[in-house]
Amino acid sequence: MNPVITLTTDFGFNDAYVATMKGVILSTNPRVTIVDITHSIEPQNITQAAFILNIAYRYFPEQSIHIAIVDPGVKSERRGIILKTPSSLFVAPDNGILSYVINELSPNEKHLNHHSENPEKVVFKKGFEAVAITEPRFWRQPVCPTFHGRDIFAPVAAGLSLGISIYEFGERITSLHMFPTPKPSFDPQNNLVGHIIYINNFGNLITNIRNTDLSQGNIVMEAAGQYIQGISRYYEEGKRLIVILNSSGYLEISLTNGSAYDLLGLEVGDEVKVTFT
Repeated sequence: MNPVITLTTDFGFNDAYVATMKGVILSTNPRVTIVDITHSIEPQNITQAAFILNIAYRYFPEQSIHIAIVDPGVKSERRGIILKTPSSLFVAPDNGILSYVINELSPNEKHLNHHSENPEKVVFKKGFEAVAITEPRFWRQPVCPTFHGRDIFAPVAAGLSLGISIYEFGERITSLHMFPTPKPSFDPQNNLVGHIIYINNFGNLITNIRNTDLSQGNIVMEAAGQYIQGISRYYEEGKRLIVILNSSGYLEISLTNGSAYDLLGLEVGDEVKVTFT
């Protein structure tokens, strides 16, 4: 089976950046299959990219290679890394973009500062292997300081697709920078308090409340002063606002034939509340 490389970036499709990276990869390994996860991440929105990558990567064949580049620090001293999990390989800047992947595979016990805007260095648990990308013989020369996607990440991923060991690309590391992935919690009235973590293309509001967070019984969700009864099974089940358990296991607020985002005006980070009845 041909190796698979996926791309997740904020580059968009109006410029030549994505095509250039694909050209570099195919020049090294023309047998590789390249798949675009998305290039529509909001510019510099690392948390959005981290969430989308975590949703998508698990559906690819084992040992697929996932390049994730949303990189405000491209001209800084931040390092590039390769992370190897039991099922996949990731090539990315060390800026928190793999936080959802790592936390879901192996929830970290270290208390991260939820009020910090910067990712913190965290030692990851057993089951992961990682290296800092420090071996320039695999890079495209000369390296442009503003396009590491073309000159470092793309050729490194192409090398991995040829079966080169991750340890050929640099020094072993045991920690990566991560940001806290928000978890719902119970308030003093035993209501489950969550937050909006993503707004999709349809204007649906995806919360961080998952099916595993719900106890038996019916629910009422409160969002922007609106109360939504129960969990619907289909998007067309209700006539107005509904709550649905989406295909990734998150509770999602949807407006039939409309945009819940436009109606409610909620943004990423805003609070929602679930009452059990």
